[in-house]
Amino acid sequence: MRPTRLLILGGTTFVGRALAEDALARGWSVTTFNRGNARPPRGAVPLRGDRTTDGGLAALAEGEWDLVVDTWSNAPRAVRDAARLLAGRARHFTYVSSRSVYAWPIPAGADEGAPVVDASPDADVTEYAADKRGGELAAEAEFGRDLTLFVRCGLILGPHENVGRLPWWLARVARGGPVLAPGPRELPLQYVDARDLARWALDAAERGLFGPVDLVSPSGHATMGELLDACVAATGSATAELRWTAPERVEAAGIAGWTELPIWTPPGEFHDALHRSDVTRALATGLRCRPVGETVADTWRWLVSLGGAPPAVPERGPLGLDPAKEAAALA
Repeated sequence: MRPTRLLILGGTTFVGRALAEDALARGWSVTTFNRGNARPPRGAVPLRGDRTTDGGLAALAEGEWDLVVDTWSNAPRAVRDAARLLAGRARHFTYVSSRSVYAWPIPAGADEGAPVVDASPDADVTEYAADKRGGELAAEAEFGRDLTLFVRCGLILGPHENVGRLPWWLARVARGGPVLAPGPRELPLQYVDARDLARWALDAAERGLFGPVDLVSPSGHATMGELLDACVAATGSATAELRWTAPERVEAAGIAGWTELPIWTPPGEFHDALHRSDVTRALATGLRCRPVGETVADTWRWLVSLGGAPPAVPERGPLGLDPAKEAAALA
């Protein structure tokens, strides 16, 4: 019996890498397609091309695969062109999307039936929510509804994170001293480890699951307190002192959640949208989430292998709290 043939459009960083590593561990035949700026895991067959340029998909002109997974986040027309080229040469298409496709405000308890933003499958780069929704429409238009799965992710954490949210917290705790810990400690978080995402997505694609699925842990799978306690434990920091601070005081100090204090948002509308969604379908279709301590510890081991500092991602802009601003807020 031949192994499952998987094509990943991406496959070298974070979610794409987790997908490739999981598939290779299953004994699947894995092909990755990207611009070649990073190498895929050992064992994958790399194809190179820039899908934003004329002729950039030439490496995909021939070949057949069982499953395709696309992690693209920019112009929907790039998803359209790749899916159109591959239609008829693969039996299933998975598009890694985002819960950002839902129209704002996203209420607590929202699920896959919530209203989505307007978007076009033929658009150039617009803004993230519309680009992701346009990517969904593009994939479905070329492969058909019954062969297309939308993995609408929430917050994604884990080793190889190229956004820098959990890496920032780990590096901050490792530095030690008083740490501004935004409260309340029991604030529920909702996220998915990239490796749990990959395992679920490949299982779902193999079964032929289609349509949208909000892929994120149940709300409260971890709390802010459990996350930061896990950072202290993982780094072994002897001097880190978590100074729990009420959200009102954090905001009064002019400190922004999500960007200056990654992962955290104060209770309210934004928190409800990010950390209180209904994930009944994901759980019913097999999502299993590892403990937060495992995600944090494995991410720290990866960071240590890089020298302990989060990788720079200039195109994503600054992330994290300036030490002087933190000290002033704690004074």
